[in-house]
Amino acid sequence: MKLKAMHFPVIMLTALSMLVEAVASDEPQQVLPGCNYTCGDIQIPYPFGIGNSTTLDHTTCYMDSKFEFELTCVNSTLIRGENIQVLNINPQGQMEMKFFVSHLCTDSNSNNTEKANKPFLRDPTFTISSTENKFITVGCDSYGYLNSNFKGATYSTGCLTRCYDYDPKMVNGNNTGKCTGLGCCQVDIPSLMKNITIQTFRFPTSTLSQEQEDCSYSFIAKQGSYNFSADHINNLPNLTFPMVVNWAIKSESCLIAQTTNSYACKENSECVDDDLDYDGYRCKCLEGFEGNPYLPGGCRDIDECATNSHRCKSSANCNNTPGNHTCFCPVGQTGNGTKEGGCQLPDGNAYPIVPTVLGVGAAFIVLFVGIIFILIYQKRKLTKLKEKFFRQNGGSILEQKLLQRKDSSQIANIFKENELKKATNNYDESLIIGRGGFGTVFKGELDDHRIVAIKKSKTIDESQIEQFINEVDVVSQINHRNVVKLLGCCLETEVPLLVYEFVSNGTLSDFIHTEGKVNNTTWKLRLKIAAEVAGALSYLHSAASIPIIHRDVKSDNILLDGTNTAKVSDFGASRLVPLDQTEIATMVQGTIGYLDPEYMQTSQLTEKSDVYSFGVVLVELLTGERPFSFGRPEERRSLAMHFLSCLKKDSVFDVIQEGMLNEENKQEIKEVAVLAAKCLRLRGEERPSMKEVAMELEGMRLMDKHSWINEDLNVEESRYLLHESSSSIYELGDSSKHGDIGYDSLKDHVLIALDDGR
Repeated sequence: MKLKAMHFPVIMLTALSMLVEAVASDEPQQVLPGCNYTCGDIQIPYPFGIGNSTTLDHTTCYMDSKFEFELTCVNSTLIRGENIQVLNINPQGQMEMKFFVSHLCTDSNSNNTEKANKPFLRDPTFTISSTENKFITVGCDSYGYLNSNFKGATYSTGCLTRCYDYDPKMVNGNNTGKCTGLGCCQVDIPSLMKNITIQTFRFPTSTLSQEQEDCSYSFIAKQGSYNFSADHINNLPNLTFPMVVNWAIKSESCLIAQTTNSYACKENSECVDDDLDYDGYRCKCLEGFEGNPYLPGGCRDIDECATNSHRCKSSANCNNTPGNHTCFCPVGQTGNGTKEGGCQLPDGNAYPIVPTVLGVGAAFIVLFVGIIFILIYQKRKLTKLKEKFFRQNGGSILEQKLLQRKDSSQIANIFKENELKKATNNYDESLIIGRGGFGTVFKGELDDHRIVAIKKSKTIDESQIEQFINEVDVVSQINHRNVVKLLGCCLETEVPLLVYEFVSNGTLSDFIHTEGKVNNTTWKLRLKIAAEVAGALSYLHSAASIPIIHRDVKSDNILLDGTNTAKVSDFGASRLVPLDQTEIATMVQGTIGYLDPEYMQTSQLTEKSDVYSFGVVLVELLTGERPFSFGRPEERRSLAMHFLSCLKKDSVFDVIQEGMLNEENKQEIKEVAVLAAKCLRLRGEERPSMKEVAMELEGMRLMDKHSWINEDLNVEESRYLLHESSSSIYELGDSSKHGDIGYDSLKDHVLIALDDGR
């Protein structure tokens, strides 16, 4: 009886193992409950889905629609958007779909000229796989473009094929099935091509027979899905080809995504963002787990004991653990229970009960002590990591600088990471008040009930840490009513956090461009804001202890408080100017529409670069228009150029924002328009200083008539002021003066790595 009693636990373990094995045999769930998993013979894993669940309160079967994961099933055909057929979905981050050919065929006997269709895929979820596809153009005297818009910049690739004196033998030769450049050309596709457009073109002259149509075809095709034939030059048999796209959850890094409420990776999964062919992050199950990492509940444990994927002597010697398993020997036997070690019976028939009980007790004690040790180790590891980041981010340098301060009221605080996490409810996404190229801004409340703005930067150049610390030290000492106060920073994180005073009434851009804003067309208020901003920039250039060039002056970086007092913000792009220099060489950085043309050409940053940007802000205040828009006609895309043109033609009042101009302020508005033109001169040395601009604007506020400005300022004087600057600017932006097909100097500006500053 004693022997049977000792074997009872083993029998129970075996029965439990069989039960677990039966449960684990089911395939892992891939969709939400009540949702279809297939359309025809295509499987649809979550986050993709069709329609609404028949359970779960009819919630959508796909992840939030703003992430573009909704599909439809029409007659057993899976459709993305309106008309793109989906062929396959890989849960690890790829989708195969049929995409369209851009084609153009013209009759060489006629003079008809047709434009090719332009297939496009403007979907932020997808990038075109650079490893699985080729871009192909088929035709004689043909060329094609694949255009991509990524983070506001436009990129293009493509290829051309010319046959000249067309000879089928030359084109066909021994190249049937191969795309070698004659009649068919192909190129690799760069990484991160998204929001794409395809367009095919023909050269003006045709080399084909007069009896034939001249055709061109451009398309993306999955590797191996297209075999060229000379017959395709004027009759491509298909107008769609399979294309592979990479999909990601959201266009942000794992580090940022993990701080948001919308983080998609569920239990027992990890975030992946290290593949250069993807824009954003994906999720995958941890080792030892399987299933769908996006579904509620996440990935489930793989029962190695039940699936016979263990390393134990048998399933009876296997104990499944989360993500792994252990091997054991039955009570009374020795060994490790693995296939290599096995289990052995001891000499004699007696089973050592007391030593076994003691061994189990000792094991529990060791386990408990081990857990305590791991917790202590993790806490020490986290503390050491914070100390490492603090030193890496220049914390020691900043502490020394703060100790040298004599005025304690100007000392910047060094905040703890936990303090800022608590202030922002662990960086709750609902507290985000601004996003920009340099980082994300959260609203937070400190323990002393102060409301602050906390800027979580994206990256920082380690080689510039000392300059970063120096700028924090200098900017924190700025005490000007029209400059947002820097309260301090946190250096315990991988990328430093900056803490500013909170300004409650939004940005100047919102004030100008949001309909229904109270008093947003009141000229006196706009003039006051302009004077305050000019005064702040003048202070930064000439009154601060070390001159500061803001480098990203724009309406988005000017905040308004509850009384509509302007405050210049966001010094993420700013540079300190050594006292013995007037200019510094930097990588061109800023926002399109506000960038100083001289700075773009020379990379020499001066105080006059801020003057130019402020001139654009003045024009924005006058016209209510945005500084740059592809949605406007080409001659009006650049607001500054269009404004100067109107001033030169004496029609500046035609572009003043409706509802703002009246007889009382007409002269004053004209004076501000001329001042803006001075700021927008092409050559920096001809622009006024910010101090001169600030004095002139403040003078306009305080006096009805100005002795130094002729009230009868006529158009000829305006034209004289603008003659050189405006004509030079027009030359810069005139695409008709360049011989290259499709070239536009403004496109060069778009390709600069710009930042939106918030």
